[in-house]
Amino acid sequence: MSTRVLIVEDDRAIARLLRDNLEYEGFSVEWAANGQEALEKAHTHAPELVLLDLMLPPGVDGYELCRTFSDTQGRAVIIITARGQKEERIRGLQLGADDYIVKPFALDELLARVNAVLRRTSPRPDVLRLGDVEIDFRRLRATRGHRELSLTDREFEILRYLAGREGRMVTRTELLQLVWGYKEAPVTRAVDSFIFRLRRKIEADPHHPRYIRTAHGDGYRLTPDDE
Repeated sequence: MSTRVLIVEDDRAIARLLRDNLEYEGFSVEWAANGQEALEKAHTHAPELVLLDLMLPPGVDGYELCRTFSDTQGRAVIIITARGQKEERIRGLQLGADDYIVKPFALDELLARVNAVLRRTSPRPDVLRLGDVEIDFRRLRATRGHRELSLTDREFEILRYLAGREGRMVTRTELLQLVWGYKEAPVTRAVDSFIFRLRRKIEADPHHPRYIRTAHGDGYRLTPDDE
């Protein structure tokens, strides 16, 4: 299932830009143009992340929304606004926002912040099931039915990282930096080699993978459900 994001932004052009790029990255996105609509969409869409503009039309204001959304367990908030003053940033963070980005912003920076916030706020799964394969991250044990699969520690790390971002694209660079620990991702096919070995162990047909899929944009996507 894709991570659900709610954009609360009264500027239609900015909202469209954000929505198109987030959907391309594999997120499920809803948009609200004002505070009341945001509350209604949050109730029906149950977002895991809210991208919140503070300067909204009269009604339920951005700060009130920030407090409301931040009080909801499992829901992260990134404030996106033209208000860049230190006092405004502090107020937003004190109300529970997880991050703050000032307009105008670069899309790659925004996406990096989105992924960073989701890494901090999303629980990492203890058990992952892919068809008849079960991966137990607590005991570092993988089985297919009653047969044990032999996975390396690095393979468990890759699977757990992908599982924590289920349905979203994870780039090779991201894996190299956050699983391998490189500060600057080197030019290497190590990620592809590990993915190839994982597919041979987990997929029924490694050449037509159902679960660990190649994603356009130089990465991979874990899809436990057959989409």
